Amino acid sequence: MNIEELRDYCLQKAGVTEGLPFGEDTLVYKVGEKIFLLISISKGNRFNVKCDPELAVELREQFTEVIPGYHMNKKLWNTVYMDGSLTIKQLHEMIDHSYDLILKSLPKKIQEQIATGSF
Repeated sequence: MNIEELRDYCLQKAGVTEGLPFGEDTLVYKVGEKIFLLISISKGNRFNVKCDPELAVELREQFTEVIPGYHMNKKLWNTVYMDGSLTIKQLHEMIDHSYDLILKSLPKKIQEQIATGSF
């Protein structure tokens, strides 16, 4: 997976917005105004995603491409390298997990707006 494929995958999800709130090098993907993924444009081989704390540790133990989140809360975020042995399906699952965690944390009203496309 490359940065363009990652971008396309994130933007096809309901309610997702893309921005550069931390400067011109860091693409940020949000759902309901909350971040679920960050990626450096200049270092496009890795991204940060939110993760359930227990699953975060499991993934780090299972895959060398998954490390504690760079510049993030190490308990809740992982940095995932895309240029290793992880499959596209595995990368998608990590992105989906992060998106779902954030979506479920939003108020019900916003979740409904996203589901109906009115957010």
